[in-house]
Amino acid sequence: MYAVIATGGKQYRVSQGDTIKVEKLDVSEGDTVDFDKVLMVADGENVTVGAPYIEGGKVSARIKTHGRGKKIEIIKFKRRKHYRRQMGHRQSYTEIEITAIGA
Repeated sequence: MYAVIATGGKQYRVSQGDTIKVEKLDVSEGDTVDFDKVLMVADGENVTVGAPYIEGGKVSARIKTHGRGKKIEIIKFKRRKHYRRQMGHRQSYTEIEITAIGA
């Protein structure tokens, strides 16, 4: 059984017991969070697709940890023009573990 949820402007395919990294959520570690934006639930041959979301669909997850991703370096450079810009960015994330899928 798996589901497709939407959070942080992205869509994730999750199953029970999966651990994924999503955009940062304002919930403390160890707490549970429910995602109600469920786009699809598949259980073997039974597939339920929402329009756009499934009525009464819910995916429960437990917050494992918060962190920051790998540094991405942004470099802009134009040769012979005395132009060089350098910047870095680290995206914050929340690591969650899926505990239950309900349709």
